Amino acid sequence: MQRVTVLLLAALDAAIAAAVGLAVVLAPLTLLWVLAFGASAQWGELWPLTGALWQFGHGVPLEVVLPDEVLSALAIPKSAAQFALSVPPLALLAFSALFAARSGRRAAIAGSWAYGVASGAVTFTLITVIVALTAQATLLRAPLWAAIAIPASVYLAGLLIGALVHAWTEGDGGLIDWLHDIVDGWGDWSPVPGEAIRGASIALLALTGAAGLGFAVMTLLRGGEVIALFEAAHVDALGATMLTIVHLAYVPTLLVWAAAWIAGPGFAIGTGTSVSPVGTELGPLPGFPVLGLVPENSSIWMLVIVLVPIGCGALAGWMVRSRLVWEGMGDAFAPRAAISGGIALLSAGAAALAAVLASGSIGPGRMAEAGPHIGAFALAVGVEVLIGSAILLLTPRHPDELAEERTDRWNEEMAALTAPVD
Repeated sequence: MQRVTVLLLAALDAAIAAAVGLAVVLAPLTLLWVLAFGASAQWGELWPLTGALWQFGHGVPLEVVLPDEVLSALAIPKSAAQFALSVPPLALLAFSALFAARSGRRAAIAGSWAYGVASGAVTFTLITVIVALTAQATLLRAPLWAAIAIPASVYLAGLLIGALVHAWTEGDGGLIDWLHDIVDGWGDWSPVPGEAIRGASIALLALTGAAGLGFAVMTLLRGGEVIALFEAAHVDALGATMLTIVHLAYVPTLLVWAAAWIAGPGFAIGTGTSVSPVGTELGPLPGFPVLGLVPENSSIWMLVIVLVPIGCGALAGWMVRSRLVWEGMGDAFAPRAAISGGIALLSAGAAALAAVLASGSIGPGRMAEAGPHIGAFALAVGVEVLIGSAILLLTPRHPDELAEERTDRWNEEMAALTAPVD
């Protein structure tokens, strides 16, 4: 009976995640549709557009095909009538992944994580198939396989992360416990997998926080440019509201761009352009207000910013080192070196995945290249995190450090034993 409950709850979670995502896209579109077209609106076009944008928000690349009447009305050359759009607003993807992780964790707590993951993945995939088959827009086209596979993969990844993290830390009485027992038998090498994942998570979280802080600072320094671009767009209140919603949806994508700038390689906004601490080379930019945050020039001295990712790696190394000392494990040099290397490799892999999601085409012509360079971003993050984590993990341990940590642990254990029991 418990498994049936887990199956039903996981399926319900998947349905809610898909419904909320579609509603977030559909609600502003409906408002815009009504105010723009009124009673003469062709409601049949609203659902295909909603489905295409929902898919795009999950990382599905789109092909934009502008009809002749739009080209003539906006004076757009025919060479720009068809182009790719592959830099998605990652807010919707992040929501689905986090909602899925919550569902997977709840299934693991119930003791049937495999059933919960399977039920949630199947349900979300079925919804994805329905959307892909029924929402085929004429202006925005997506490959059928991508429209199905990519959103389903996002939700499945979230389910597995949420379920496996909880099962590894708390146990599941099955396969994960069996694997955990095998790893525990590795002696000094047993903490390597878990601490490498933990350290990489800390480093990436710290780098994301640094990117958010940098984004906020640029908003304060160059907010006037953003306002000027809003005014230059000559949109009414509804148009300004829609632009703001689109900008908010793109905040996670822009955080990846900011992280790429902090790491050193920077990002591009058009073919042959570069925005990095070393220098800024830009041509004509689209009139998107958020692009007003891009710094107009840089200096070689700004390369000092790469100390931030190194500091993120050092923070991860310090927290992992404290945990190892606390548990009295990993005293040998080789396991600690492996942990440091694992933190760097996992951080580089996550950076590469983020760059894949946050780069691509944002328009025709030279706008076919935008976002961070995948290889350069991954390599920079990996090397910088490796330096920072190695400094903390591989330096010799002073006897006073070991004695202090073990004394603190002994005091905590004695306090727990002597605490009054109700």
